[in-house]
Amino acid sequence: MAVEISKLPSGLTVITDTMPHLETAALGVWAGVGGRDEKPNEHGISHLLEHMAFKGTANRNAREIVEEIEAVGGDLNAGTSTETTAYYARVMKADVPLALDVLSDILGNPAFVPDELEREKGVIAQEIGAAQDAPDDVVFEHLNELCFPDQPMGRSLLGTVKTLKAFNRDMLRGYLSTHYRGPDMVVSAAGAVDHKRVVEEVAKKFASFEGTPGPKPQVAMFGKGGSRVVHRDLEQAHLTLALEGVPQNDLSLYSLQVFTNTLGGGMSSRLFQEVREKRGLCYSIYTFHAPYSDTGLFGLYTGTDPADAPEMMEVIVDVINEAAETLTEAEIARAKAQMKAGLLMALESCSSRAEQLARHVLAYGRPLTVEELVARIDAVSVETTRNAALGLLSRSRPAVVALGGGRGLDTAVAFAEGLTKARAKTLLH
Repeated sequence: MAVEISKLPSGLTVITDTMPHLETAALGVWAGVGGRDEKPNEHGISHLLEHMAFKGTANRNAREIVEEIEAVGGDLNAGTSTETTAYYARVMKADVPLALDVLSDILGNPAFVPDELEREKGVIAQEIGAAQDAPDDVVFEHLNELCFPDQPMGRSLLGTVKTLKAFNRDMLRGYLSTHYRGPDMVVSAAGAVDHKRVVEEVAKKFASFEGTPGPKPQVAMFGKGGSRVVHRDLEQAHLTLALEGVPQNDLSLYSLQVFTNTLGGGMSSRLFQEVREKRGLCYSIYTFHAPYSDTGLFGLYTGTDPADAPEMMEVIVDVINEAAETLTEAEIARAKAQMKAGLLMALESCSSRAEQLARHVLAYGRPLTVEELVARIDAVSVETTRNAALGLLSRSRPAVVALGGGRGLDTAVAFAEGLTKARAKTLLH
């Protein structure tokens, strides 16, 4: 693998990873803008803009966009997240220039045809409705609101039917012009690519993106925690718990990721073994940690019978508190091996590699080498993991949301107070 990086005069970064054994390439444009950049009246516009990218340009209508890529056996897609929006393609090596031409066209020359806009707003309204019918989506919407109250970070990426109705082509053009700026964008490609040729194509096709950065989003502030019970007539109770995590550049990030994996990252994790294998209280339980530019979110999700919800939450609290004190060398080694395997396996996919490189540039200003990443994982020890765990428990009050029916949900969320700052501070001394 040969990673090369170039920065154009506009500030746009081009990064490639040539993988000579491949006949295909994955490439895309990653913009450092997402849901957290939206003002209240723009709620959902990042996601709508991503949808509208494929609905016609000054040079191609919606059908021609997909037909040109699919005619050469490629595929085209996009995705919106809290801090980034990505537009990407997978093609044969000879068709890399075509993919770059299409990507530059949909971002540089969008038509925003009124009929297409209204139709796509209807599609997203259906998507919002589908999300409201999915309990695991609903419970996380409530959890985000509780973690980041009255902030863009706490709002759904989809927006609402009300905010969607208010969007027009001028708002879309204004948002695109404000936030899609050269210094905030990365063109990343991996697989059968030639760095020099990619740079030449990008310099020509993305010349319209100006060289001043877009506005920074408001600083995220994790809330005061607390609990919320959302009553619905469901077969299962859906339980979530969150704590303030750490940002992407925090020195304890990898130790906290290891703790997260030992706690609920797989079938050998403490929660899976205790809650599912030993007690049979659930089908699925997992933990995760999402690092952002200025904050992080540690989360847990599980579903159980409403009658078992209090016992489930009590066990979860006990397992987390105990794990913070009693993690073993074997558990740490297993979690580190899983992280390294996941990292190295991702390198075998040109799509995963292109995405990783782009995210590194947006987060750190440069790609982290495989050796650096492995070294950071290897540096994690029992001591650093326990310290990261105790820091997690002392940083914030837990935010807890239960969704479902039955009387046990209020009792279940009350048990989460076992993860208190006072308890964690006692453990630290």
